[in-house]
Amino acid sequence: QVQLVESGGGSVQAGESLRLSCVDSGASSSLCMAWVRQAPGKERERVAYIDKDGSTTYGDSVKGRFTISEDNRKNTLYLQMDSLKPEDTAVYYCVADHPLGWGGGAYCPSRQPHEYTYWGQGTQVTVSS
Repeated sequence: QVQLVESGGGSVQAGESLRLSCVDSGASSSLCMAWVRQAPGKERERVAYIDKDGSTTYGDSVKGRFTISEDNRKNTLYLQMDSLKPEDTAVYYCVADHPLGWGGGAYCPSRQPHEYTYWGQGTQVTVSS
């Protein structure tokens, strides 16, 4: 059973950094993982995702500032957030879904936030100016 648990959120000043962590207690290392955020009054936005070959994709608003990574030995997904801005304030969710394809050909397609099956409880990130 997939169970995603985020940690690492908090309140910081603009320009500071935070690192979010997401542990998959179900140890489903085969899943496609991503980070999604939702700011008050705004739609959910996919921040970053990581493919099965380790390649990464970022939203334009965080490119160059955020880094997604994973440690499969620990079943943990990370989001390193640097140079934070007030507009990064949001609830951040760790999300996951099953890859497409088989065996060595499995890959993680680009998905819209609502297309992810598994969600963590979310962690609040607040950036003040």
